[in-house]
Amino acid sequence: MANIQFQGVQRVFKQNDKEFVALKDIDLVVQDREFVAIVGPSGCGKTTCMRMAAGLEHPTGGEVRVDNEIVTGPGPDRAVVFQAFALFPWKTVWDNIEFGLQSLDVDPQEAKRRIEQYIELMGLQGYEQAYPHQLSGGMQQRVAIARAYVLDPKVLLMDEPFGALDAQTRVVMQEELVRLARKNPRTVLFITHAVEEAVYLADRIVVMTRRPGTIREIIDVKSIREAEGWDAHKRIEDVMDLPSFVHLRTHVWKLLREQQGDDTH
Repeated sequence: MANIQFQGVQRVFKQNDKEFVALKDIDLVVQDREFVAIVGPSGCGKTTCMRMAAGLEHPTGGEVRVDNEIVTGPGPDRAVVFQAFALFPWKTVWDNIEFGLQSLDVDPQEAKRRIEQYIELMGLQGYEQAYPHQLSGGMQQRVAIARAYVLDPKVLLMDEPFGALDAQTRVVMQEELVRLARKNPRTVLFITHAVEEAVYLADRIVVMTRRPGTIREIIDVKSIREAEGWDAHKRIEDVMDLPSFVHLRTHVWKLLREQQGDDTH
């Protein structure tokens, strides 16, 4: 059982001897093996939420718990995928994926099995001995996602992982992540600026307000996705044409448009 709990979370930052409230009264539970996306205006605290769950930042007030334990720092139960691919340029694809397993002291045969599994799942066969500079941006992000999943984490934290990709590659990666998330579900907290991406990927969408960031609304996508059979469509463009998808996308956009003066895109 691995859930993420935000209980009365606040985050205050200091800047030039002044304080400003980035997050206020955040109460949220990401259930075990649930995929939750957070969207909101720039500067609303989306990434701060993810970083607190990762243990890279700490709340000024309230608590963040993972698996009912207060988060005090990073841990092997959580894996993070950032927008920047953050691969080791001097290591091959295989060695990049293997790196985290070495620190966990995983049995070599088990490590080999896991690496081969995720190389196949992420479509990296034939690139095992390639270096990052020899790969496209999409391929590099496949390696980063494989490196996270291979650790068998309870929780996967993703901060705009497709933000640096071109539009076509981004669509392909969204389809790959949906396939992987359905086949090998994890508890996922996914940060994005892209409304369509959130609607396509998530079980629930958390829409945040402008700073100080609070939760404006939480939208259930999973029940609609399952009722309408979205997963029967293999291509994202087919799903995006469905009336139920269009309705949800429009609803999220309307909530964001209420935040006058933001630069959401």
